[in-house]
Amino acid sequence: MNKQDDVILMNGDCLEMVRNIGKDSVDLVVTSPPYSDLRSYNGNNKQWNEQVWQNLILSLYRKIKKGGVMVWIAQDKCINGGESGESFRQALWAMSAGFKLYDTMIWNKPSPQAPTEGRYYDVFEYMFVFSKGKPKSLNLLKDRKNKSFGSVSNKETRSCREDRKLTGEKRTVAEFSRRFNVWDMSRGRNKTKHPAVFPEQLANDHILSWSNEGDVVLDPFMGSGTTGKMAKLNNRKFIGIELDKEYFNIAKKRIEES
Repeated sequence: MNKQDDVILMNGDCLEMVRNIGKDSVDLVVTSPPYSDLRSYNGNNKQWNEQVWQNLILSLYRKIKKGGVMVWIAQDKCINGGESGESFRQALWAMSAGFKLYDTMIWNKPSPQAPTEGRYYDVFEYMFVFSKGKPKSLNLLKDRKNKSFGSVSNKETRSCREDRKLTGEKRTVAEFSRRFNVWDMSRGRNKTKHPAVFPEQLANDHILSWSNEGDVVLDPFMGSGTTGKMAKLNNRKFIGIELDKEYFNIAKKRIEES
């Protein structure tokens, strides 16, 4: 275990290492679990199976505070001409473990990662946003320019379509609105040896959306340390776990230098 101020990094199996984390002590999890055998991860994905991710999700639920959030970024592989559906099984399992599926988001990449035979090009990944009850930190990003900025319309309230109703009041359209739950972000250039680095902006925006300064952010599949780097830059505490020693050292260096 390596400690640096508000950063704790652990090199080892996530199921074992998560046990070292206190119950109800994590505010936010931002992670991307192994995508079955879509990538090799230095061969470590051979230990990844349904029993592992089921046990991990159960354990994460116990470690997350009431009102905490878990962002689970997942993708399916193709088997015998069809998608595995593992991402959906993980989402359903998380719900059975007690999580609320707060939002199903999409990370839309501008170009396909690899050629796809017999189907449309694969350019997105699921970002399941789970919450332990009602999210206690909700800082929805408002950076979508409104074309009708400044106009006046009837004010309405709704959380779901069936709840829509007018209040009898008026509202002035703001310059910026909440962004959509489909995020268009390039993978960017991978400057590390890790095979599946997601954009710093992706981790950054989830950290800003679902946590506040001083909160504890956990990534049980730390990889090259993207979540840890952005957590530190945004004044959050961070706990990172990585099984592979090579990737662990890459992450440790990135986070220390951020």
